[in-house]
Amino acid sequence: MESTFETKQERAVLVGLNADCFTKEQTATEETLEELEALLETAGGFCTGKILQNRHTPDSHSFIGDGKAQEVRMLVEFTESTMVIFDNELSPGNIRALEEIIGVTVLDRSALILDIFAQRAKTKEGRLQVELAQYKYLLPRLSGMGHSLSRQGGGIGTRGPGETKLESDRRHIRERINRLQDELEQVRRVRGVQREHRMRNSVPVVAIVGYTNAGKSTLLNQLTGAGIPANNRLFDTLDTTSRQLTVSDNLDVVISDTVGFIAKLPHHLVDAFQATLEELEYADLLLHVIDAADEHRQEHIAVVEKLITKLAKPGTPVLNLYNKADLVMPEDIPVGEDVVAISAKSGRGMDKLLKAIEKAVGAKLHHVVVTLPYSMGGMVETLHNNAQVLNVDYTAEGIAIETILDDILLGRLRDYVTKEC
Repeated sequence: MESTFETKQERAVLVGLNADCFTKEQTATEETLEELEALLETAGGFCTGKILQNRHTPDSHSFIGDGKAQEVRMLVEFTESTMVIFDNELSPGNIRALEEIIGVTVLDRSALILDIFAQRAKTKEGRLQVELAQYKYLLPRLSGMGHSLSRQGGGIGTRGPGETKLESDRRHIRERINRLQDELEQVRRVRGVQREHRMRNSVPVVAIVGYTNAGKSTLLNQLTGAGIPANNRLFDTLDTTSRQLTVSDNLDVVISDTVGFIAKLPHHLVDAFQATLEELEYADLLLHVIDAADEHRQEHIAVVEKLITKLAKPGTPVLNLYNKADLVMPEDIPVGEDVVAISAKSGRGMDKLLKAIEKAVGAKLHHVVVTLPYSMGGMVETLHNNAQVLNVDYTAEGIAIETILDDILLGRLRDYVTKEC
């Protein structure tokens, strides 16, 4: 999945359709075209022009209508562009008709995002998930992507599976999808074992979520020194990174970064990245990183909250972290117990954030010393397996164990608590 932009930069005209019959997620606007341009730049391309078409309904043949498609063709020729990228999702028939009229490759938003994911995935798991998403996207579109699939020499939309095989061997693709799903199931099983180990040791899990490019990796670096490249571009982090974080003397957590969310994120991408995103389902706390200086922050907050509702378990506490708080006025940031103003880059607000994490997660845990009679010696192993044991001392009074445990274990051992730390 190597980059192909060292020798040639793709020049693309961006097109969007705003139709009365579309839902908010389906339609294109000036804002979503701006985001599409940012995605194109992330993929290594250059925007040569934008066209936003308004219609009551999409044209069944060419999506935007043959007349508007001819207008796009003229802009492509005038700007010497090499492709057209639509902000909407296109059917195979739409792609074929548009390529016949315009004369260059036509992609949609999903194909562009998949291309970026193909560049960004570094771990084996990430590459498996990207390849699975690509095959699922391409399989139903083979009959309508003749020009795109026949392209040789690379470029946006051609990274990933071998395009020439795709058209001739559907069975091969389905078999490959099954193999990829099996391999990813193995990854999920490994994650499950790791998760059970953390739960046995009462190590809470904190997951960082947020709109793409909000500053999640910068925050993880600031908190843990993880050393993750944090650049100002969309989807810079694709592979999940987990680190241990000492929140206080009484609390250690595992903190995980996740892939950034984005408006109109293709459902097959969410499905493919389930092995990574399921960390949200088991998280004890979510840190929602918000770009405080983002002019579209309310819309982006809504996108993330919708996905949190879908992916996280109900009732999971969320801390809203308004990142880049130094770039806005204090009154531009909401006030609340679940709100923390930070600057992940400079480190501002980290002390307050750690206290908020301890309050949200530590409330479920108790740091105590229990002194057990020797007849309850088997409970020592239970605590080692299901709690965090800090010290064991065999005394004349019994077995003194300094431990951090949850409400359930505390309830069982409350009569033996000799000290609350």
